[in-house]
Amino acid sequence: MLSLTETMRPAPCPVPFNLAAYVLAQADVVPDKIALQILRPTGAERWSYARLRNAVLGVSHGLASLGLPLGARVLLRLGNGVEFPLAFLGAVAAGLIPVAMPAGLTVPEVSALAGAIDPALCIVGEGISKHVQTVPVISSLELRQMANGPAGGFAFGDPERAAYMVYTSGTSGSPRAVVHAHRAVWARRMMWQGWYGLGENDRLLHAGAMNWTFTLGTGLFDPWAIGATALVPVAGTEIEQLALLLKRFDATLFAAAPGVYRRMLKSGLPLPLPKLRHGLSAGEMLPEDVRARWIEATGKPVYEAYGMSECSTFVSASPTRPAPMGATGYAQPGRHVAVVDDDGAPVARGEAGVLAVHHDDQGLFLGYHGAKRDSLARYRGDWFLTGDRVSMDADGAIRYLGREDDMMNAGGFRVSPVEVEASLAQCAGAGAVAAVELRPDPTRSYIAAFYTGNATPDAMAAHAEATLAPYKRPRAYHPVAALPMTANGKLNRRSLREEWEAKI
Repeated sequence: MLSLTETMRPAPCPVPFNLAAYVLAQADVVPDKIALQILRPTGAERWSYARLRNAVLGVSHGLASLGLPLGARVLLRLGNGVEFPLAFLGAVAAGLIPVAMPAGLTVPEVSALAGAIDPALCIVGEGISKHVQTVPVISSLELRQMANGPAGGFAFGDPERAAYMVYTSGTSGSPRAVVHAHRAVWARRMMWQGWYGLGENDRLLHAGAMNWTFTLGTGLFDPWAIGATALVPVAGTEIEQLALLLKRFDATLFAAAPGVYRRMLKSGLPLPLPKLRHGLSAGEMLPEDVRARWIEATGKPVYEAYGMSECSTFVSASPTRPAPMGATGYAQPGRHVAVVDDDGAPVARGEAGVLAVHHDDQGLFLGYHGAKRDSLARYRGDWFLTGDRVSMDADGAIRYLGREDDMMNAGGFRVSPVEVEASLAQCAGAGAVAAVELRPDPTRSYIAAFYTGNATPDAMAAHAEATLAPYKRPRAYHPVAALPMTANGKLNRRSLREEWEAKI
């Protein structure tokens, strides 16, 4: 049997369509229900569905009054406050294209990105001056004034047209702008039961930054589209405060990157969460020891998902279909995915290959801004290549093996860093572990392990000897204070390699 899944195709996106109108449609059904709460330990800023939509339409009118042409790009440098969704959805409502950026970017960094995408406007929070190259800038205060002004409308049109842009480093190591169509939000409906088990009575707390696609979709758009309540901690919230917020604000679902779960457990705080049904994890592979410790501490399961900026999450476990031990999950109902070889042909089940998404998936991106050649290079025939190596079990469960560029070579064998890390993490005192292929010179390479715990290298080596085949065992063990992470909390193996190479 081939590593290929093709279930019943989902309903097509309605025409005409506007992402913002779709996300906020529940304002007609439950206008007084709380759509959003920005959480602090001492209270919360509450926004009803009606108030939220009215404010978005106020921003739509304010932006349209600036005379910006349809399709103009609007750079957003805003933190975890209501200003971000107001600006994002207000721009989409007006027929503009918001471009989400991390809130911590400096003026030079914002200017560099502005130079790359040529925005017509920048909307910025505190800490950014009124001068970003020659691009007009409005502040979060001016945005609030727009939100309280006259209401505009929704610019409906072809769901295939560009709606928004997000940045990803992907495998290149340098930021690239991913362009998504309006239809991308419609494709998210496959996640509601294929991952979340989401319903209108849920209260979903997301621990990430709003400008991250994981937070934007899972934390905001999906709860609103179904009529649930989105809970987002204010910027600067400490990890140690999340358990308190989950309990105090009756969260029924919790979404976070694996590193957040790990740090919450490390804090040692009690985790009695009576209203929580389960957790959701994405961004990188959830270590089995973290999952087990979370279940032990809370009694609640965690359902993992695999996704990427170019297609959001499309492989996941769910309450109705948990993943087998060591697997991420299954292709969500309605998804058309495969595990392919270098030529783009599906491999047999059980064999390793690159995870691919069929070009007709409604959630797949339009391309990288200004990089048509790079966009086309990600395809092999009808398949978009994710760059991640996986295998598919006989029942369709997908097991993540690592980034294509993170895969290690040991004596001609391809070795998954995830497998080595999972084994070594079971060694007493290992702490967090990263496995990396190091090259002391152009003719030699070997596997090394970096770890944060107090175990000795000899203890780590003995554990590897007992649990890993000889060719998978690291030849060197390096204790470190911390492992480098990306801005989204993913393990940055590339940085480890580069730091080590710079020292030799």
